[in-house]
Amino acid sequence: MKEQLRLTQVQNMKRVRVVRIEGGWGARQRLNRVGIHEGDEIFIKRSGIMGGPLLVRIHGSDIALGRGIAHKVVVEEKEE
Repeated sequence: MKEQLRLTQVQNMKRVRVVRIEGGWGARQRLNRVGIHEGDEIFIKRSGIMGGPLLVRIHGSDIALGRGIAHKVVVEEKEE
């Protein structure tokens, strides 16, 4: 089994797969609205310095995620 990390723990320029989303109904709805679901592939473009937002690419779109919501996304790194 691959190591599971929080989205906030992944380094820049890495490709990951969403394993699960932890959090309540509101967090799941917010992530669903921006297109993040279990099983999706996400590319981490940039992790904001000093606790800023993460810039990720999902389904061909760039999305900024705040650290609070990004911490609820559990992922595993994909092989390159």
